[in-house]
Amino acid sequence: MNKVMDGMLGLAVGDALGVPVEFNKREHLKGSPVEGMRGYGTHSQPPGTWSDDTSLALCLMDSLTEGLDYHDIMKKSLEWYHKGAYTPYGEVFDIGNTTRKALDSFTKGTPPLDCGGISERDNGNGSLMRILPLVFYIEANYGVEFKEQDDIFNIIHNVSSLTHAHKRSQVACGIYISIASNLLTSQNLESAVSSGVYKAKQYYDKNADYAEEITPFKRMMDKNFADLPEDSIKSSGYVVATLEAAVWCLLNTSSYKECVLKAVNLGEDTDTTGAVAGGLAGLYYGYEDIPCEWLDSLAQRDYIERLCNSYYVSLSQIGVKKLYEYIPFFETATSENVCRWEGGEKTGKDEYHISFPVYDSTLSNFIRDFYSTNLIYYNYLNLIEQRELNNTSEMIEAIATADLELLKALLTGFVRQERFGDGLWEFAIEQKIYLKVLKRFNELFEGLMDS
Repeated sequence: MNKVMDGMLGLAVGDALGVPVEFNKREHLKGSPVEGMRGYGTHSQPPGTWSDDTSLALCLMDSLTEGLDYHDIMKKSLEWYHKGAYTPYGEVFDIGNTTRKALDSFTKGTPPLDCGGISERDNGNGSLMRILPLVFYIEANYGVEFKEQDDIFNIIHNVSSLTHAHKRSQVACGIYISIASNLLTSQNLESAVSSGVYKAKQYYDKNADYAEEITPFKRMMDKNFADLPEDSIKSSGYVVATLEAAVWCLLNTSSYKECVLKAVNLGEDTDTTGAVAGGLAGLYYGYEDIPCEWLDSLAQRDYIERLCNSYYVSLSQIGVKKLYEYIPFFETATSENVCRWEGGEKTGKDEYHISFPVYDSTLSNFIRDFYSTNLIYYNYLNLIEQRELNNTSEMIEAIATADLELLKALLTGFVRQERFGDGLWEFAIEQKIYLKVLKRFNELFEGLMDS
């Protein structure tokens, strides 16, 4: 369950579907709708070619692999702009005016956070289209419940401001990341979107500097937003229109394919609408729901996947490092000194229901810290079943040779099984399960980071 791959391949494929028909009117596409990966067209590019949307998202992702550095993000964006790095074929064939001005300004020595356009006319979708990789960085460093933290929204706003510094563009990115973070947890689609929009609105309503910029997004705040007719959904390069169109398409479809085709066939800024919608749809439906023929024709697919895997490993390591400090505790912990039973005797079947475990504070802190990492594997039961681990003994035995995905699933399983106060964390301590998992993570990352 590599969510980085889900989102970024979803974004890139949506972008590539839209490139050949960019600027086409909706009426024209109704007569000749996009149904699969086309070639040439608007930019005379081969089928599967992605544009600046994906390129600049890759610049951001590659930079975040080494941590958050606004100067480095701009440097990598300049490598794209000047040298054709992060492109399918070594050349830039599309760039927005506001992004161009920001990169030119950075070239002349302007500090990164002062480069973005601040006028109302600078509210194109150029920061929204590249912001998705940031949600994974936030999840790894702050957990998924970040939405009321000023410092997190400041990071989102700063990443937008590198090219698009008007508060409306910043708010659009804040709403998008809020929705995307909910999709990471595999919630019900409608609930994930409505909750993401609502929590972003709550934040901005409390911030006087941003409160007036909520107004342009008021349609999205309405509970009946998904019921709007297609004719009322715009698909221009205006940041509000792009965000509305992407979310509306997500809410009115039931698969990755349906979502991105609906987005692209809205016309006009087809590559960006496809990319923004595709990123969200990829997160929700997963990599496996993207049609194989589209992935097979995607330019430089191996390159994109390689960058995604590097980022995924880097972010996973952040989560693991948060838990490494508990290794000394687990080396000496025993079931007797980390758990006591209160409320009744734990001796007979009839009395079991009236007793409950009280855990040592260090173990409780470990569980709390685990839930604040990006190591949670929400579909852990499915993966454990796929790996044919049929009982607890087989799961414990599998730890010693588990890969990154399985190790996350096993850790999640052993943490989440304690749901009814039945002492299963006590059992995990007795069997040294958490210690084994952490030591396996340590072995695994040494191998992964050296390869």
